[in-house]
Amino acid sequence: MSQDLFQAPDYFQLDDLLTEEHKLVRDAAREWVKREVSPIIEEAAQKAEFPTSIIKGLAEIGAFGPYIPEEYGGAGLDQISYGLIMQEIERGDSGVRSTASVQSSLVMYPIWKYGTEAQKQKYLPKLASGEFMGCFGLTEPDHGSNPSGMVTNIKDMGDHYILNGAKMWISNAPFADVAVVWAKNEAGRIKGLLVERGMEGFTTPETHNKWSLRTSSTGELIFDNVKIPKENMLTEKDGLGAPLGCLDSARYGIAWGAIGAAMDCYDTALRYAKQRIQFGKPIAGFQLQQKKLAEMITEITKAQLLTWRLGVLKNEDRATTAQISMCKRNNVDMALKIAREARQVLGAMGITGEYSIMRHMMNLESVITYEGTHDIHLLITGFDITGIPAFK
Repeated sequence: MSQDLFQAPDYFQLDDLLTEEHKLVRDAAREWVKREVSPIIEEAAQKAEFPTSIIKGLAEIGAFGPYIPEEYGGAGLDQISYGLIMQEIERGDSGVRSTASVQSSLVMYPIWKYGTEAQKQKYLPKLASGEFMGCFGLTEPDHGSNPSGMVTNIKDMGDHYILNGAKMWISNAPFADVAVVWAKNEAGRIKGLLVERGMEGFTTPETHNKWSLRTSSTGELIFDNVKIPKENMLTEKDGLGAPLGCLDSARYGIAWGAIGAAMDCYDTALRYAKQRIQFGKPIAGFQLQQKKLAEMITEITKAQLLTWRLGVLKNEDRATTAQISMCKRNNVDMALKIAREARQVLGAMGITGEYSIMRHMMNLESVITYEGTHDIHLLITGFDITGIPAFK
């Protein structure tokens, strides 16, 4: 079992922009990842298993809804703290960060923002502690980038609803206790519902044979005449803007998380290049390797500055959907390119499980697609600057 020797790069002294609380939160998450995630994650990835043993630890470092008020079991932290936690977790593994992102931004966030007081009291404390795990049902087999075309539907039966349809590519689905599900009512309006495991007609088959996010549990949500109590509807917001608001929060967390994956690849490549001897000296002394490493740290630093600024705007409730979209797209693309370059620095060793790089690379192939594809995010920026939607 290799020791986690990670040292975080901070080329522009960005720590000076963080509060003491930010650094305490980040360092606690960093040490937990080194102690609890790094020693087990390669084996978990090889086995394609989510390590359920870490759920309690994720809760203890505040990874589940860190910005949720303390009265509902959250830590009451700000948005930069949330981002830093996601950065450190994804430094360990994107699949583990996905689990935490879904729990925080796609399950706890909509209950907090769109739910009734009774729903907040019932679900949020248990989700914050990890006693309950959740998932988010928006994507359908025929509707990914166009969620407004969903066919999952509810019918009002008087004292309850009947839910029919299916969702796919759902993180946490196979073990989730509660699912936040989006469906159209008879008028075609999108509504949010809380669907609990054990409801008759609700099944969550697992998705197998993934080459990416192998430590994240992925599945489907199948609804066959599921009876949903009226009190399980999210009443404070509906329409497509409701799930998209959740995605803004999730994409923000991804923007931070991708930096963590990039930092891990860079740190691994830098350490290896200093130790690997060829032609009588460390390969770090050769121009082409220095070019790779110099470009990596440059791109990481640019992403850190972009994302820190976005965090400030989020704290001030001024971050726009388009700004979040740009940051998510830039940072994941940056991380994937760094993973590929870092793999080349390591040569053949880069494809082995002895190092984290190939695992990060495979994971990032999913991260660049989910929560809005690389291309769709480009068109969101295009729409924002021109006022003309290219995806309609």
